[in-house]
Amino acid sequence: MPPALKALLAQIAGWLVAIAFARAGLVPGSGGLWPLIGVQAAAAAATAALLRSAAWWLPIHLAFSPLLVLARGAGIAPGWYLAAFAVLVAIYWTSFRTQVPLYLTNRATVAAVAALLPARRPLRLLDLGSGTGTLARALARERPDCRFHGIEAAPAPYWLSRLLARDCPNVSLERGDFFAPSWAAYDAVYAFLSPVPMARVWAKAAREMRPGSLLVSNSFAVPGIAPERVVAVGDARGTQLFVYRLGTPSK
Repeated sequence: MPPALKALLAQIAGWLVAIAFARAGLVPGSGGLWPLIGVQAAAAAATAALLRSAAWWLPIHLAFSPLLVLARGAGIAPGWYLAAFAVLVAIYWTSFRTQVPLYLTNRATVAAVAALLPARRPLRLLDLGSGTGTLARALARERPDCRFHGIEAAPAPYWLSRLLARDCPNVSLERGDFFAPSWAAYDAVYAFLSPVPMARVWAKAAREMRPGSLLVSNSFAVPGIAPERVVAVGDARGTQLFVYRLGTPSK
């Protein structure tokens, strides 16, 4: 079941439980609306857990209705909600469908990725979901002999990446679906996505990339495939890079 549908069902179930409790006299009336809201939030979170939603959905369900009530009482003009919605859409775009949020690659991880690239040999690297272009720009400065290409779906990170990379001649960026074009021309592919698309990423890489090419996944392993090596970046978040070499039999 898609996560967005699970979230909708959890919220509906929460309100059905809250209304049933209120009609049965199980919700105290002296506390105003808040006891009802508390029952709804708890029931929505419990339903999400029963539907096996990702753990980070639970605090969202607990906070959703209380925040709605607080926002309604704050007297905020409707235009601000529309503006906030537009900003979130521009940043996250189709994350609700792809289940790939916006992650930014830090400097320590850039250095670790750079160390994985063969020295003294020009190559082409593809960054899947390149965000604001932090990886491509940093690698382009360190390896001017190589070319780095990023593909990002969300409009706001994409346009910001274009602006920031305007002085990087060996960086090219495009907006779109990174599964659409062929990856055959690349020597390495970098992914910082989520667990959800990794099986599909591996299938496309194995189908299209040349033997000996690298697939480097930040934090999320390919299910059922043993990496050639796992690199501990040593940063504050404990980042690990899962390194796969195409054409190498899985263990």
